[in-house]
Amino acid sequence: MKTIKAIIIGIGIWILAVSFYTLSFQFQIFEDANQQANMVLFSIVIPLVWLGSFLYYKKGSKIHGYFVGQIFLLVAAFLDALITVPFFVIPNGGSHYSFFTDFGFWTIALEILVITILYYYTIVYPKTKSLKPN
Repeated sequence: MKTIKAIIIGIGIWILAVSFYTLSFQFQIFEDANQQANMVLFSIVIPLVWLGSFLYYKKGSKIHGYFVGQIFLLVAAFLDALITVPFFVIPNGGSHYSFFTDFGFWTIALEILVITILYYYTIVYPKTKSLKPN
């Protein structure tokens, strides 16, 4: 498993996701800006993680998508704890505890895992199965 590659891709996914989340506040469509930002984040994570999985598996790695998803998730959680919470959540009255126990955080975490697993089973696994002799 190319752990460094997965970490770098995970950092890229996190940067883009946070950028879209933050940018969504500039173009307010719904009354509740936080709900709108969460919807944007939930929606953008799907193509970002799919793209990240594509980049990871591009060179033919066969590691299960669950493990790649775990790395993406751990990178995001680490960067959230280090950057997102201190600079965005705490100034608005939140805390690390409130951020990491929020249902939305765990929904995104599950989404990251599910997308990498789906990528593995739809793109990677069929190729590895066809290489095995009958």
